[in-house]
Amino acid sequence: MKYNWQQKDWPNFQYKTNVIENLLYDFAQRTGRIGGVLDGFSESEKSDAMINLMVSEAIKTSEIEGEYLSRKDVMSSIRRNLGLNPELPISKDKRVEGVTELMLAIRKHYKAQLTETTLFDWHSMLMKGSKRIEIGKWRSHEEPMQIVSGAIGREIVHFEAPPSNTVSSEMSKFITWFNDSQNSIKKPIIRSAIAHLYFETIHPFEDGNGRIGRAIAEKALSQSIGRPVLFSLSKSIESNKNKYYDALKTGQRSNEITDWINYFVRTVLDAQIDAEKEIEFTLKKTKFFDQHKNELNERQQKVVRRMLEEGHQGFEGGMNARKYVSLAGTSKATATRDLQDLVQKGIFKSIGGGRSTRYEIDL
Repeated sequence: MKYNWQQKDWPNFQYKTNVIENLLYDFAQRTGRIGGVLDGFSESEKSDAMINLMVSEAIKTSEIEGEYLSRKDVMSSIRRNLGLNPELPISKDKRVEGVTELMLAIRKHYKAQLTETTLFDWHSMLMKGSKRIEIGKWRSHEEPMQIVSGAIGREIVHFEAPPSNTVSSEMSKFITWFNDSQNSIKKPIIRSAIAHLYFETIHPFEDGNGRIGRAIAEKALSQSIGRPVLFSLSKSIESNKNKYYDALKTGQRSNEITDWINYFVRTVLDAQIDAEKEIEFTLKKTKFFDQHKNELNERQQKVVRRMLEEGHQGFEGGMNARKYVSLAGTSKATATRDLQDLVQKGIFKSIGGGRSTRYEIDL
């Protein structure tokens, strides 16, 4: 079996869009609608929505690769780097600082052409503090670059990338294609889908290819719609990682990539629908605080803010007295009193009973 890059028609990708034309239209409609909703937001609401989606993207793009970052650290890092809270401390976790820098760089310079220097800079940001690999340069090892799973001695090779000595020329062609395709491929998701698959196939770095490949997909989308995308592609991918890897594997077996395009379009649309809920939630949250801020004591404010940080999907498992004690740094008696007070004011609703009672915010 030959991989796509070993075939005569590489990288002349072929695909049909007849199955997904209605989804492409839906994407265009939703993009316009999100833009309209945001125009009606205040600057702080816009900033809030954007930061929440960036935090999701930073956390989920790392989770896909098996790295788990602190939400609080990522949020602090983004707010500090945006100049909103310059007093916040720099995270001790270099991965947090690196992925945050990358998120901000993608959004800030989305219009700029892609260059080798850009990709090396992104890699240097992402691999901050990593000592075991070459940073900010193409891979150069002689052994094959393989995607492998299974126990030692029983490994399954899912994919093998082009040899290291061809990476420089392959990436030169990819960068030219990426910049030229802005004019030749008019449908945003199609260009983004091909860019991601094309880059992942070359796999030019020793590590970080998945995260940089998703950054490239985001850059392609942002350039095509004329503003930074306002959704988390990685959150949508991470919700069904196996489907992502299966689609990628199929896409790397042939240069006829209709199945990959179909998968990617649906994934982007899922991300967009999730973002719409997040934006709607941001509005509800603002109204909620305007209505209740004078009714909450400091402990209650702290806990409610922490719960709302989780976005429209809610605080996992709801709130209970034990979690309240931990978050507010108070006694169990005070926690129980505060929680009952929040229910009486119609701010919390209780679910279940007895020891398993938990609370959710009634937005």
